[in-house]
This record gives sequence, C-alpha cells and structure tokens, in this order.
Amino acid sequence: MKLETLETRIRSGEIDTVIVAFPDVVGRLVGKRFVARYFLDHVVHGGTHGCNYLLAVNIEMDPQDGFNLASWDRGFGDFEMRPDESTIRVLPWLPATAMVVCDTLFQDGKLDETKLVEEAPRSVLKRQLKRLVERGLVCNVASELEFYLFNTTYPSAFASGYRDLVPSSDYRIDYHILQPGRDEALFRAIRNQMGEAEVPVESSKGEWSRGQHEINFVYSTPLEMADRHVIFKQGVKEIAEAHGKCVTFMAKYSASEAGNSCHIHSSLWRDAANLFWDGTAQSGSLLFRQFLGGLLKYSPELCYFFAPTINSYKRYQSGSWAPTKMAWAHDNRTVGFRVVGQGESFRIENRMPGADANPYLAFAATIAAGLAGIDEALDCGVEYRGNAYVDGALASLPRSLRDAVGALEGSEFCRRVFGGNVVDFYTHTGRLEVQSFGDAVTDWEKSRYFERI
Repeated sequence: MKLETLETRIRSGEIDTVIVAFPDVVGRLVGKRFVARYFLDHVVHGGTHGCNYLLAVNIEMDPQDGFNLASWDRGFGDFEMRPDESTIRVLPWLPATAMVVCDTLFQDGKLDETKLVEEAPRSVLKRQLKRLVERGLVCNVASELEFYLFNTTYPSAFASGYRDLVPSSDYRIDYHILQPGRDEALFRAIRNQMGEAEVPVESSKGEWSRGQHEINFVYSTPLEMADRHVIFKQGVKEIAEAHGKCVTFMAKYSASEAGNSCHIHSSLWRDAANLFWDGTAQSGSLLFRQFLGGLLKYSPELCYFFAPTINSYKRYQSGSWAPTKMAWAHDNRTVGFRVVGQGESFRIENRMPGADANPYLAFAATIAAGLAGIDEALDCGVEYRGNAYVDGALASLPRSLRDAVGALEGSEFCRRVFGGNVVDFYTHTGRLEVQSFGDAVTDWEKSRYFERI
C-alpha cells in the first residue's frame, strides 16, 4: 500500500492502529502498536526506538550474556526502528489495523545504510542482495511452509503442557480434499485475507501427517518474500486463534509424525530471463550448475541458518521427507536439493530448511552459497539417482545444533561473506541455545530414569 493511501484511510478513521515491527533473530515480529495519527505525524518518517536487547534475548525473552552488540555492561540501550514504506499493508484479520516492517539502525538520526545493525536478520539479507545488484542479477525465491493445525487454542495447549493435542484430521491427509474440508472456513480465511494483506498465496493443501498442512506462496524477490513469510506466520497464528484452533511451525512436533519443512525455491534472473535455464540445450545452464555447486559445497557450513534450533535436527531422519544427505537430483525428494520445472519455472528447491528457519537468514545463506559457486566456477557434478537416505557414500548434513554452530564458527567462507561480527553473533546465539537445552531436564529423562535408575 502506498503511504498516501494509508494516510487517507487513517484520516477517514478506517485505520486507527499501526503495528511497527521488525524481525528478531528467530524470525518473529517484535515492535509496538501506534495510534494511527501519531504514526503519521511522528513515526513514518522519523522512526521510533526499541531496546537493543531484542536482538540479544533467547526465545523466552531472557537477556543473554556475552554479546558485543548489546549487553548489561553496555546498559541495553536503544536501536532505531526505521519503517520501510514499501512494506505498509492492512491486516484484514485485525480490526482497523495496518503494519509496517522496519529496519534496525544505530541511533544517530540519519538514514544511512552504513548505520544498519549488521547482525539484524533483515540487514544480513540486504548485504547479500547488494552483492546481487552489483552483478546485475535478480534472485526470485518462494517459501513453501508446512505446519500442524490442532483443535485447541494456544492457552489451552499451554495449560496442558502441549500434551495430548488433537490434530485437525484423524489420519494422514496428503493431497486429500475431504478432511481438510472440515477446516475450509479457516483456510479460506487464510488464503483470502493473506491476499488482502499483500501476502499472495497460490494454494493450500493437506500434507503427509495428521493435521499437517502446506501453504505455497507466489514467488517474489528475497526481501519482499521474507517480509511476507514472517507476516504470514504471525497472521496464521492469529487467524487460527480466532477460529478456536492453534498451529505450530516447529520443525518436529512429534517423533511419530513428519517434520515441518520450509522448502526454498530459487533462481537467478536478468532482463526478465531465467539465467538458470539454457534454452538451446533445454536443460540447466552453466550458471545454474555453478550456483548449485556452491549450495552443495557450503550448505553444511551454513546449516545453522537453515536449521536454527535444537528441534530442527530431529526433522533430519531417514524416510521422513526431510533430507539427510548432500546430493542433488531432478524431482527426487530423498536429496537435499531437488531441481524442478523448465524454462521460466526452472529452479532449485532447497529442502534443508525447516519451518522454524528465519527466512531472512535462510535466503541470505542460499544467495551467499550460490554466488560463491559462481565465483569459484564450481560444478554440481552428476545428478544423483536412487534413494539418498540409504547411500552411505554421500556426505551427511550436520546432526545437531552443536555441530552446525561449530561449522559456522569455523567457516572462513561465512566470515568473508557475512562479516566476522555476524558470524560471532549467531555462533554465540546458537551456543546459548545448546547450553540452555543441555541444562534442561526433559520428560524423556523423567520417564526413563525416575523409577528405574
């Protein structure tokens, strides 16, 4: 929505609230709700402030030690939240409410790209997009998000300790029309209201497990797609709550069910032409092979950006529809990189990310690895044929968050393309999460050891 249109709707009283938010390190939106007229008079051009601890907390909002960016020693001051006017949109699932996504800047009152907080997820992606612009390239991407729907509300799920949750279907519903029809009122609201919020959806469908669903988005450029992605996750939770239900985007909510994926489809373009496609050969181009070669070489070092939680790595199981090995193939769902389409639709599907991935970081990692493949003139090698799950000769993905953090920390490549401050920041974030889980006493431990040890 243009700012002028928003202003007209605010002056008429149609919009009375504006949410001003930015994505934090786990990809959730944090910010403030402004009285709409105050937003117009003071915030839209002047920005607002937010405590810089918002980039230095865990998911429980506990301030974490050891960050150079923000800490108790530095007094936890403020960042500037600068609205990106191109992201203004109305949220039809909330009454009289609009939203704008912000960049985070160091406070000095000047709009200067060099003042962006480089560790902020949106800034990390912008740095990689700048590298594309310098080469005259455009990247098109699309998220493909999966989630579970339950017949209960979030407060009820919380009160039960997330036990005995009832999925929205009684059996597996991959591509089924019948049982997903029970929740068509909800999914119709999601599809239509997301479109009204400028988060265009292609389709919704039942997924493999009980209560599991998938939403496919219309592709776009990475920053716009990432903004749409986080707004979608926020909105779906709010729409589901309004229908007396709840959803989870956990990578692996149950040991007996399939994980939630966030497959990332990507291609490079110039002058409205898909550079991944060789029209003469009617196959993938040299640029495609190099980009894919970079993904194969560097994705293990970038795995933290695709799988950022303890739970992420429980999704990587043989025969689970999630990848476990580094390989590529045409239309083969056992490999990490599946190549699909032809002509303008020819693209790479990265199957590594789970639905818990932060899209800004996952898109940035995809671009960085692909550009490295081009710079180093890498080749993706021979297409894999067969069941990659059972092939012991293939390299495996990192098996835990600890392994992924170690790979990121030791990566000279990541330090070169993202910057040492960014790598140190996310390495520390990951290590704190590993430590937090290591200190926890789980239900599994109680069940196993309480009586019998």
